[in-house]
Amino acid sequence: MPKLKKMYSNTDHPHIRRLMRIIETQSKQTLVKWCCDYAENFMLPIYRKHFPDDARPFAAVGAAKDWLDGKIKLPEAKKLILACHEAARDAENNSAAQAAARAAGQAASSIHTATHALGIAFYGAMAVAYEKIANESQEVYDRLAEEELAGIVCSLRSVCVENEPNPVKVNWNC
Repeated sequence: MPKLKKMYSNTDHPHIRRLMRIIETQSKQTLVKWCCDYAENFMLPIYRKHFPDDARPFAAVGAAKDWLDGKIKLPEAKKLILACHEAARDAENNSAAQAAARAAGQAASSIHTATHALGIAFYGAMAVAYEKIANESQEVYDRLAEEELAGIVCSLRSVCVENEPNPVKVNWNC
């Protein structure tokens, strides 16, 4: 089996473009909350299944929520976010867990910049695809990821603030 890609990378896919347009209309607070909720509900369970004793992704998402609540400052959260990214590197031999940890790290990193909110889709869609079935071609995983992207778009739409007065300013560079 060839090595699987770490993230979904088609930035021109209609679901990714929709997600980008929605992100541009929301505040950082809405995006961080959405990212954390999505990671808690979908990414962290995948990671826990494969690495039940590793709390680094959970700590990173918790730190982002604490930042959102004003309980900690960015430098304190950043240490836990970097540890989450380390957990992803350590999960190199488990595509689902690695992508889930990367998605959790991107979710937590949304406290730094709104563009990280897109990372939850790039990595999260692959985490779900890799978790669904084993030993498939990359094309099959990409198709499953695209199905998950539709759900990710719906999940953000469900928490959008209509006519948000303080939308993020985003430079996508993609």
